[in-house]
Amino acid sequence: MREWNVACSETVYRHRILELERRELEAGGDRRDVLVMRAPEWINVIPLLDDGNVLLVRQWRFGIQAPTLEIPGGMVDPGESPREAAARELEEETGFRAGALRELGFTHPNPAFIANRLTTWLATDLEPPADQRATLGVNGEEIFLESVPLAEIPQLIGNGRISHALVVAAFYLLELER
Repeated sequence: MREWNVACSETVYRHRILELERRELEAGGDRRDVLVMRAPEWINVIPLLDDGNVLLVRQWRFGIQAPTLEIPGGMVDPGESPREAAARELEEETGFRAGALRELGFTHPNPAFIANRLTTWLATDLEPPADQRATLGVNGEEIFLESVPLAEIPQLIGNGRISHALVVAAFYLLELER
C-alpha cells in the first residue's frame, strides 16, 4: 500500500467546531485532491446508574432533522483533557456528576475524511443533580433525559431507536470491557 503524502493544503472553510481543508496528495507520480474535515477531539460518556440503568439523552440533530437517542458527548475544549471534557459534558447534559470515570477506548469517527478521534468513557457512582430540570444542555441544546436498563440497549440499537454510529460503537466498547 502506498503512503499518500500531503503536497499542499489550504483551509477552505473555518467554523468554531471544524475546519475544512483541501489537500493535494501525492504517491509516486500520482496526485489526488481530497477534502479533510479537521475537528477537535471528541468524547462520549456512558452514564451507568447503580440500578443498572443507563442515562440517555434525547436531542434534536440538525443533520438528519430529527431527534436522536444518545449518550452525553461533545468536543474537548482547548486546554482540557478528554477526562475533564467527559466530566463536563456529563454534567452539562444530564446534571449528574461521576464519582468514577473509566476510559473504555477510542475510535476514529470516519477516517476517510475526518481527522480526529473519539474517546469513550464509562461514568459510575453518579451523583444526581440537586435541581432536576426537564431540559439540560448549553449553547441552545435542548436535552431530555431517559433512563433505560443496560440490558435493553442491544434491542434499542437493533430496532433503530439508537442509530447514532458513535453511540453504537461506545456500547460495543462497553461490551468488550464486560
